[in-house]
Amino acid sequence: MLDLGALRFGRWTCPVCGNRAHVRLNDSDVGVRCLRCGASAITQSIVGVIKAECPDLSGKDAYELSSRGAMVGWLEKHVRSLTTSEYIEGVESGTSLRGVRCENVEQLTFPDDSFDLCTSTEVFEHVEDDMAGFREIRRVLRAGGVLIFTVPMSASPNTIERARRENGVWVHLLEPEYHSDPYSGHAPSLCIRNYGLDIQDRLLQAGFTSASLVHPQSDMMGYARAVAVARR
Repeated sequence: MLDLGALRFGRWTCPVCGNRAHVRLNDSDVGVRCLRCGASAITQSIVGVIKAECPDLSGKDAYELSSRGAMVGWLEKHVRSLTTSEYIEGVESGTSLRGVRCENVEQLTFPDDSFDLCTSTEVFEHVEDDMAGFREIRRVLRAGGVLIFTVPMSASPNTIERARRENGVWVHLLEPEYHSDPYSGHAPSLCIRNYGLDIQDRLLQAGFTSASLVHPQSDMMGYARAVAVARR
């Protein structure tokens, strides 16, 4: 992970742990890390926005679409209850595998109105039917609940679909792109789309009453990420 040519140090307050010392290990947002808790620029971006949008989490029930990492650790300390899950292809939703709950965001097994807050980092670009996923998240949120998440995003006005499944086979509309998961250890996942600014429109079409892109206070050496915020 270390690229000596890209090595830099920076100072800003980590939203996750409050530490001010940071390092850039390589030229990427996951390469920018807090020297105390290890949170990447992506995790710091979303945690900073969660704190701004939901200043009191002590009475909130939260659902995070991953089962480990700095984000999960931070949420566990601040919310009333936290439910986590992973998507593992071929494993039935609502079941557990080696102690990890498995869920497909396109068909969640939770009852309506289960959570006050739903979060995810770098998930929806891998979801085949992301609109179904957004609608499911809206369904399991309580009135006034909020979805806060990150996805790789460009300044383009339109989302670009990279692949689609036809008769059970992936058809690549562009050169295949895969993203690794540093926490779960799963095989790299196919990137199905590259989101543009129209992600806000997609969230509104899924039934959310408001949708916006929020930028963190610090630029984190230029690697801070825009965070999508959608309210039921």
